[in-house]
Amino acid sequence: MCETSERKRSDLVQKFEKLTGVAAPLDILNIDTDMIIPKQFLKTIKRSGLGKNLFDEMRFNLDGSEIDGFVLNQAPYRNAKILVAGDNFGCGSSREHAPWALLDFGVRCVITTSFADIFYNNCFKNGILPIVVSADDRDALMSDSKDKENPELAVDLINQTIQRPNGPTVSFDIDPFRKQCLLEGLDDIGLTLEKADDIDQYEARRDQEQPWL
Repeated sequence: MCETSERKRSDLVQKFEKLTGVAAPLDILNIDTDMIIPKQFLKTIKRSGLGKNLFDEMRFNLDGSEIDGFVLNQAPYRNAKILVAGDNFGCGSSREHAPWALLDFGVRCVITTSFADIFYNNCFKNGILPIVVSADDRDALMSDSKDKENPELAVDLINQTIQRPNGPTVSFDIDPFRKQCLLEGLDDIGLTLEKADDIDQYEARRDQEQPWL
């Protein structure tokens, strides 16, 4: 029988309840996963260390110097915790390295009008909140984030709201199950561990009833 302790992980998903931070405007359509983390950085299976390569081909010249015009190379967006992006964010290949890179950089929330399905699902598995809003609300939040003097947004997952610095609060919808997983910091493995006692009991019973297995 496998002991419960053997199933514990050290890399548990960080809980998400409320987040206040700098929002970076990324007003580009169809940002795909190869733009988020180019293919040459997919050699690792670790979740950490990819933040320095986030949007690598957009952030850096071939000699490694920064491209001044890219938003994440500018103050105050170097410390962005939130991205406000164009339609169809995260399209392209299904690499989970894309949310890993965002998270390692410090981004915990992406706001746009639409996401690619696989990227959207991978965000929840890694403690990132992907928020879908209307085009009008996205445009308003994009405008807020472009104000370098005060680009902070306050995201409240519990109440499903985004507080703007100067403007009405934006509400958003989210699947209740996914919401609860983020609030509790649970990914697929975490959900399984919630049933650890039942699993242990099943394995003990199986060992007694079917010892040949």
